[in-house]
Order: sequence, then C-alpha cells, then structure tokens
Amino acid sequence: MSAFDLLQKTELKISPVYLASANLTDIAAAAAKILGLPKEEVLVVDYQNGTLVLDILNSCVNAYKIVGKKTALLESLAALPGVSVKNNTHIYSNGMLGWIALDETAATQGLRKSEEMISLIRQNIAKRVAVFSSGTEVERNEIEDTNTPTIKDRLEAQGYKVFKAGVLPDDKILIATKLRETAETGGYGVIITTGGVGAEQKDQTVEAIQAIDPDAATPYICRFKIGTGRHVKDGVKIAVGQYSDTIVIALPGPNDEVVTSLGPIIEGLKGGARKHELAKTVAENLRQILRRKMQNREGKSFHESCQLHFPSRRD
Repeated sequence: MSAFDLLQKTELKISPVYLASANLTDIAAAAAKILGLPKEEVLVVDYQNGTLVLDILNSCVNAYKIVGKKTALLESLAALPGVSVKNNTHIYSNGMLGWIALDETAATQGLRKSEEMISLIRQNIAKRVAVFSSGTEVERNEIEDTNTPTIKDRLEAQGYKVFKAGVLPDDKILIATKLRETAETGGYGVIITTGGVGAEQKDQTVEAIQAIDPDAATPYICRFKIGTGRHVKDGVKIAVGQYSDTIVIALPGPNDEVVTSLGPIIEGLKGGARKHELAKTVAENLRQILRRKMQNREGKSFHESCQLHFPSRRD
C-alpha cells in the first residue's frame, strides 16, 4: 500500500454543490466509502455559498484509493437526496488530497514511479552508517580510536557507506540529543556507538538510547555486585534501539569486542532482524568473549576479583 502523510492539509472542498434538507452524515459516509476510509474519519465541517467542506480525520491515507476519484465522488454525492452537483462542480484541496481530481491513469503511473524512487532512497539510506566513539579520553586524543576504522573497513566491505560522526560526551542528555539529531538530519539507516556502556557513573550511552527509545533492547553481557571498584551499576549492557527509521546500536569500547560484534550485526541488518532479536544475538556473542577472557586470566580469577557472572539467554 502506498500511503502519504496529508501534512495537516486535511480539508477537501467541493464547489459548487447545492443542498436542500440534505443529511450531512450521509454525505460524509458517501465520501468515506469512495475514498476507502472508515465513515467516522470523514466529517462535513462547513457549507457556505455553494461550497461544501469535508475534513479527513486520518492524517495518512492510501494514495491509490483517492487518485482520480473525482467523478465517482461527485456521482455518489449527486445520488443522495437533497444534494445537487453541476457540470462545473470541482474538487480541490490545498494539500495532497487534491490528487482526487487528477486523471487516474496518469496519477497511478506517477505514484508507481514515486514508490520506485522512495524504495531506492530507502535502500541507500539503509546502507549509510554513522559511527560515534565515546569518552573524554578519546575527545582529548589521549587514546586512539581504533573502533571507527575497524567498523568502517568491515562494513564498507559489505557495501555500506560509513561516516565518522565524532565523539560522544559522558552525558546522557547530550548523547541523546546528538543521536536524535543525527537520526533526524543525517540520512543514516544505522548509528553505531562504541564505549560508554560500562558500569561506571560516566557510562551513559545505554541510558541515552533508552531516552530516545523507551522500548530499546538492553541485554546484559555481564553482571556483578554494585560497589565493586568504581561500579555504580549492576552490570554491563549493550543497547539496540530505534529512532524514526534509524537503528541505533551501542557496543562496548574494547576493540576485540567491537570486532566480534560486527558479524552478528551485519547478518542481522541484512536479514531484517528486529532490535530485540539483534541485541540478543550480539549480547550472547559478547558473553562468549568475556568467558574466554576469564578462562585465560592468570592468578586470581576474574570471577573472584569482580564477582562477575553471566546472565542467562533470557536476560
């Protein structure tokens, strides 16, 4: 179905049309039937000096159901008691509802071409990726950002276009604002952040994604007791959220963890995985890395020093 937003231009005017004890509810119902809308979504809001004004209460309509429907609509209205239309009666709107008066064949061809263009644009946008690193130490060039080049090389080999978007500060509100602005104005299908998902107070990326998408998937990759070291949270999470049509993915900072996450991310994006499914796959992959790190540590075990444990697949 090809639908378009009426952009608040929801009034449809018909003139000249003459009423004599006509039933306005019947007029609205007849118009709704021709336009393929529920009858409660069409109202007669005004009638003065031979001009009938209808209001469409649905802000998004199926384009194919309204194009070229002028003749059918006028005939339907003329068949109602008390409604008279003339040979010069026309239909007009300040917005896209004016498509009703277009030639049906030409308008349908135009719609199909528009759909093809929109589909191509969406395909191109889906392949555009913005990458953010995180933390003041990166911003001050105290440490090298190895993650952005890694992501760029791996994703561009798969046909994506990857752009370095900058460094996110250690501030939830500022991170959320930057992610929202990038999604709204950048034309990106995917945003990936690295770092800022840990358990310290400064780690705010996951919380920022939850601020722009309250339904974001935020699975743990490990959990531990609050108060261990500088930890003020009970574990480390990743996040996969969505703002408008943009997928937002928050990964840890260590480069090996970024590398191991890219395979599941690419596979999930190409397969159209939903955010919760994608987050679950990436998180489980990261847990396996941490398990191997624990097994390879010498001396006092990582488990003993950090009181770390791994969530189940359900977490």
